[in-house]
Amino acid sequence: MINESNENGKGLEQQFAGLDLNSTSNSSGAKTSERYIPPHLRNRQNTEESPKYNQNRSNQETEKFEQRREPENIKAGGRDFERDSFKGGRGDFSNFGNRGRKSNDYSTGSSGGGSFQRKVDCERVGNWRDPTYVKENWEDKPRDEPRGGGAGGARNNSFDRRSTNSRRYEREDEDWSRPLPRDERMERQLFSQGHTGINFEKYEDIPVEASGEDCPPHINSFSELPLTEIIRMNIELTRYTSPTPVQKYAMPIILHKRDLMACAQTGSGKTAAFLIPILNQIFENGPPKNIPVPPRHSSRVKQYPLSLVLSPTRELACQIYEEACKFAYRSRVRPCVVYGGADPAQQMKDLDRGCHLLVATPGRLVDMMERGKISLEMVRYLVLDEADRMLDMGFEPQIRRIVLEDRMPGIGERQTLMFSATFPKKVQELARKFLDNYIFLAVGRVGSTSENITQKVVWVEEHDKRSFLLDLLNAAGLRNGNAVAHDSLTLTFVETKKGADALEHFLLGEGYPVTSIHGDRTQREREEALWNFRTGHTSVLVATAVAARGLDIPNVKHVINFDLPSDVEEYVHRIGRTGRVGTVGKSLI
Repeated sequence: MINESNENGKGLEQQFAGLDLNSTSNSSGAKTSERYIPPHLRNRQNTEESPKYNQNRSNQETEKFEQRREPENIKAGGRDFERDSFKGGRGDFSNFGNRGRKSNDYSTGSSGGGSFQRKVDCERVGNWRDPTYVKENWEDKPRDEPRGGGAGGARNNSFDRRSTNSRRYEREDEDWSRPLPRDERMERQLFSQGHTGINFEKYEDIPVEASGEDCPPHINSFSELPLTEIIRMNIELTRYTSPTPVQKYAMPIILHKRDLMACAQTGSGKTAAFLIPILNQIFENGPPKNIPVPPRHSSRVKQYPLSLVLSPTRELACQIYEEACKFAYRSRVRPCVVYGGADPAQQMKDLDRGCHLLVATPGRLVDMMERGKISLEMVRYLVLDEADRMLDMGFEPQIRRIVLEDRMPGIGERQTLMFSATFPKKVQELARKFLDNYIFLAVGRVGSTSENITQKVVWVEEHDKRSFLLDLLNAAGLRNGNAVAHDSLTLTFVETKKGADALEHFLLGEGYPVTSIHGDRTQREREEALWNFRTGHTSVLVATAVAARGLDIPNVKHVINFDLPSDVEEYVHRIGRTGRVGTVGKSLI
């Protein structure tokens, strides 16, 4: 039965006959020395002397023969697929060396390492998607598409908008002061959240004292500064009409390449005061000419930022990064941000795409240097923002290592700027060690609060605090979201993480739109809470000291100290979340 032919095809006997295997014996029964020749080679013209059979040549000829075959459409449930799309399966000779590997996607070509093939001529039937809808993993995203998590940072983590923002594309003859083409989508994304205060005239009364050798004169408008075209356009887009007191004095000092120690009130525009002149100098100087070349066969990409900004908290780092993206818009300079609490793999992936200005928390920066992703030997501008806060949080060992031990250019070879709201003894010692012939700038009364904040003290017994808080929130019309939430936000400070969770639970039960942040929350939870608060989805935020420093949240009209802070400096930073950059606010304790 096994050799009988069936109606659906040839039997084994006929198949063997087709292969001419039975011709190996002659009529007399004696075996011949003639070798077996594949059927598709038998019709070729015979040479004078038959060559010896070559197995490798046979395989090559077989592959060429398979490639010459016209693809046959296979009907499967009403869907047409080309046979070539299934390469790598049975009958594919290119997979002999990789028998154990299987292909999970019929669009990837041979599973044995063959060439990549896209899906083509695939009809959209039923729920099948068009081939244009499917994007392969290694296909680049559109250059103007914002990417989340690249830096593991804020909601708009990475502003990928420049065509030459990676170090491997830089040329020494590039003019970095020339703006790149406009990107309207990125422009809306960066500058749509701008806000201005209503009390700027009071800034004229703030006392400013600058001490040091050969202090440059201050300015009264941005037009007095020798700024590049890119910076001027971005200042206009941010709707900055006049500089704040700290900007009037700090910007000329930085542009004259002097070290600076500035003490200014919170919310006084310190971030723009150092970002604008630093980026302007980078634009003027262009790409560096002596970046170390990585080993030829090394797969590790190390970045050499030109400017480093150290920040105490993740939230403040993300805020500085977003401001840097605004002033670097339409330039070849690419800002990056790294901080703890986020996926380091995503941050390293973002760094690999280029980094000229790096914003970082001290702990994560040390981690990235140990991983070989960042080198500080090209840093020319160092900024320590909220220096007093970094020392309070115990970052002094990391700061000293970063500045003194990790190949960063020394004093005199780099420009160092320190900003702080207070000026305790530790900050003074750090300034003496890190700064060279610096200018000390005191804006307002050092350690004081803004005159735009109305402060009120109310004596309340411990057991009545929650009831009194409900009265305050109800007076503001915040219950059940009745008020215009995004125009009137309330920030409530407590001392402990447990207290923050308990107060949030209580206010939710009373019908108030509330969220909370503290140190035990994941980075994603903190970002989500801050985003909901900024946009007015939840008009009440309960926070510990993690949000007390540096955060610039617009429209915060009330700051309530539900628990007393541990010291006066902490109180100054808490209430500094309102009355920022000319706006007015109220503080209750």
